[in-house]
Amino acid sequence: MTPNPLQHRTFLLLLAAVSIAFGAILWQFHGAIFWGIVLAILFAPLHRRILRRMPQRENLAALCTLGLCMVIVILPMTLISVSLVQEATTVYERVKSGQLNFGAYVQQVVAALPSWVISLLERLNLTTLGELQEKLSTVAVQASQIVAAQAVNIGQNTLEFLVGFGIMLYLLFFLLRDGRTLALRIGQATPLDNDYKKKLVLKFTTVIRATVKGNIVVAAAQGALGGLIFWFLGIQGPVLWGVLMAFLSLLPAVGAGLIWVPVAIYFLATGAVWQGTVLTLYGIFVIGLVDNVLRPILVGKDTKMPDYVVLISTLGGMALFGLTGFVIGPVIAALFMACWDLFASSEDADPSPPRL
Repeated sequence: MTPNPLQHRTFLLLLAAVSIAFGAILWQFHGAIFWGIVLAILFAPLHRRILRRMPQRENLAALCTLGLCMVIVILPMTLISVSLVQEATTVYERVKSGQLNFGAYVQQVVAALPSWVISLLERLNLTTLGELQEKLSTVAVQASQIVAAQAVNIGQNTLEFLVGFGIMLYLLFFLLRDGRTLALRIGQATPLDNDYKKKLVLKFTTVIRATVKGNIVVAAAQGALGGLIFWFLGIQGPVLWGVLMAFLSLLPAVGAGLIWVPVAIYFLATGAVWQGTVLTLYGIFVIGLVDNVLRPILVGKDTKMPDYVVLISTLGGMALFGLTGFVIGPVIAALFMACWDLFASSEDADPSPPRL
C-alpha cells in the first residue's frame, strides 16, 4: 500500500524529530562514541586477521582485538597522561613560587646579545625588560592557572571520565564484532546512489586512518623525540614539553619548533654552547625531518589536503569540539571536499542541455 503524501511527510517529520532527540541524548558522550568509531576503523584490519583464525568465535576475536587495542594505544596514553599531570603540577608550583621566572630567562638572553642587536631591539621598543618581564610573568601565571584548572578538572571529573571510557570500550567491542553488519544496514538506509555511498564511505575511512596515522603518529614521534632530548639535556618536565611539542606539531606551519627553538637560543645565549648546538642540530635533522619522512609513508598522496585547509580545519575543529576536534575538523573538511568533488563530477558527466 502506497502512503499518501501527508502520511509520508508526517513520517519524515517524526523520523527527523526522533533522530535529533537521539543525537541530543548521545551528545554528552560524543567524544567517547567518536573515539570508539575511530579505533574500530583503525583496528578493523587486525580484527579481520584474528577472525580468520577463529571464524566461529566472533566474541573472542573481538575481545582479543580489544585487548590488543588497550595494550597498544590506551595503556600508553594513560601512563603518559598521569606523568603529564604530575609534571604540569610541578611546573605550576615552580612558577607560582617564583622559582621559574621566564622574564629572568629573557633578561639573560638579552644581556648576551651583541650590541647591534640590542640597538635594533631598542628601536622596536622590545628591550624594556620591566614591561617584557611583566608580560611574560602574566602569561606564565595565566598558563599555570590553566594547567592547574585542568588538573583540578581531571580530579573532579574522574567519574565522568570513567563512564565515558567504559562507553568507548563497550561500543568498540560491538563495533568490532558487528561493524560490517551495522555498516551495511546504515548503507541500505541512506538514500544515496550506491556509487556515491561507496566513494563517501571509502573517503571517510581513508581520511580517518590517514589523519590518525599521519597526524597522531607523526605528532607522537616528534613529541617523544623532543621529550627524549630534553631529558638528555637535563631540562625539567620532559614529558610536559614533549606533549606540547606533539600538540604543536599537529598544526602545519607551526610545529614543535615553537618549543625547542627558544630553549636552544637560551642555551646558546647563556654560554651552554654544546647543549644549544646539540638541541639545534637534533631539532633540525631529527625532529624536523620526522614529518617529511613519516607522513608520506603513513598518509600517502591521495588523501593529502592543502596545509592551509588542515590548519584551519584543525583549529576550527578544536574550537568547536575540544581536543577531539583535531581529528573531527580535518575529517569534516575532507568529506566537504569529497562531496563537492562528487557533485562536480556528476555535473560534468551529465550536463543538462541549455534552454533557449
